[in-house]
Amino acid sequence: MADTPENNMKIVQDFFAAYGANDLDGIAAVMDENVRWHIPGRHPLSGTKTGREEVLAFFEQLGVAGFQADPIYFGADDTHVVDIHRGWSNVEAKPNVDTIWALVYRIEGGKIIDATNLSADQDAANTFFWSQYQLAPVPDRLAQD
Repeated sequence: MADTPENNMKIVQDFFAAYGANDLDGIAAVMDENVRWHIPGRHPLSGTKTGREEVLAFFEQLGVAGFQADPIYFGADDTHVVDIHRGWSNVEAKPNVDTIWALVYRIEGGKIIDATNLSADQDAANTFFWSQYQLAPVPDRLAQD
């Protein structure tokens, strides 16, 4: 599949369809094995996820938090797609988030190779993700060799 604006947009639309269905295999199908996904903020899920396995683990956790997304706009060229979407969660007894997000995807060879996620309200995103995910105590949090 050639990297045309139309094909690139279809890849991201397929990603959204898979995400909406909580279909991790469908999400994996549109990602390069070495994909990099950049999550801004200062919360337990922030940081750059490297490789399909880490990115899928991130999306699995979003599903646990009941995080949903509704696309608003897509734009594309031969190398990039931009999406704007409403992202929210209505988890009971927790702070919620309901804001606009923009993602910038880089597409190569018919696969997402890089994505940067930007929130219109990073403070609300940080608060929400901290309410959903607690860190383990320090000895358990440190990497083991």
